[in-house]
Amino acid sequence: MKASSMVKVLAALAVLCAGIWWGGHPAQMPGFLRSVFVANSGDTVLSEALSDIQHDYFHPVSRTGLINGSLAGAVASLRDPYATYDTPAVFHSFNNPTPQRVSGVGIDVSTTKQGLLVEDVIPGAPAARGGIVAGDLITAVDGRSLAGLSSDAATKLIRGPAGSRVTLTVVRNGRRSQAMLRREFISEPLVIPTTSSYDGVEIGVIELPTFDVEGIHVAVAAALRSLLARHVKAIVLDLRDNPGGLVTEAQLVASMFIAHGRIVTTRGRSQPTVRLYATGHPIAPTLPMAVLVNGGTASAAEIVTGALQDDHRAVVVGTHTYGKGVYQEILPLSNGGSIGITVGQYYLPDGQNLGAGGLRRGAGIKPNVVVSAAPTATSDPQLQAALRLLAAKAR
Repeated sequence: MKASSMVKVLAALAVLCAGIWWGGHPAQMPGFLRSVFVANSGDTVLSEALSDIQHDYFHPVSRTGLINGSLAGAVASLRDPYATYDTPAVFHSFNNPTPQRVSGVGIDVSTTKQGLLVEDVIPGAPAARGGIVAGDLITAVDGRSLAGLSSDAATKLIRGPAGSRVTLTVVRNGRRSQAMLRREFISEPLVIPTTSSYDGVEIGVIELPTFDVEGIHVAVAAALRSLLARHVKAIVLDLRDNPGGLVTEAQLVASMFIAHGRIVTTRGRSQPTVRLYATGHPIAPTLPMAVLVNGGTASAAEIVTGALQDDHRAVVVGTHTYGKGVYQEILPLSNGGSIGITVGQYYLPDGQNLGAGGLRRGAGIKPNVVVSAAPTATSDPQLQAALRLLAAKAR
């Protein structure tokens, strides 16, 4: 082989070796080459830092843990209270929830010195069939006093194997009685339709705790139709403490009461402007209606409230809503996790953004009828105000 050829071969090998070495050590690459061959120097620095930590830290750390921490830190740097990073395990759990089945009697309670105060009773559950109502005080379970017990200890006494019996000692208006119930698996419904009578006028009440369930509008529609079948004369939609959820679900729920018109407009920096309108198939477009709200009514729940108020379709009763004017999008990642980031703002039909610009909370929706007194176990001034207004309209 000629000397010149040998030199070319050796030079080629040297370049190859240098390329291989630089590929593993891009930080050592000359600046003019790094700008050409390294697509994003920031990504390289991050990879280097993770490798250095994994290699040199005083005790072993996993690469996966470092990546999760880096992503969580990046999201935290946005200073966005609504932004989140879900690890692959958390995101998988979110998309594949384990059904929660509790064997009990179907009551929500709070702790008192004497025992458990019944806050709510699930319709159709053993407690409801046994005559227990909100406001009852449970003082003993199977003869054991609940006085002084913690909430966990007291409720554990009520729970037990499905099919087994439990006897509750109940105090109502100073009178003591026994309720013998058979425990069942309890699946608490998300949407609870009830009826209330005010001055002889039957009014339907739909309590909707969230919009963060895909298809929840189907449950709302079923609840509304069941109330209409009972010939109610008006409807109360209770959105108190509803933190919101899916905008499309808000659109579909509002469309059950509005025949036509805009529900909400969304705009974002990288998102196209989207205007969502009533679908044109209302279930109860003319029945007198009220919406109950408070400071916990936010996001999609504010969209529904604002659309019904702007359309003059419903009277809004309660206190100012939360005042959230932005929306988020969940973006899956290649590692199996996800980030949820704020991508835009939404505007009510009248053009109002409920926030105060960007991520700041705004004044929210002002009720037509302000009732600041919060509900208790024995009274609900906000609901009573709505029932009184609707009974007058329905006559």
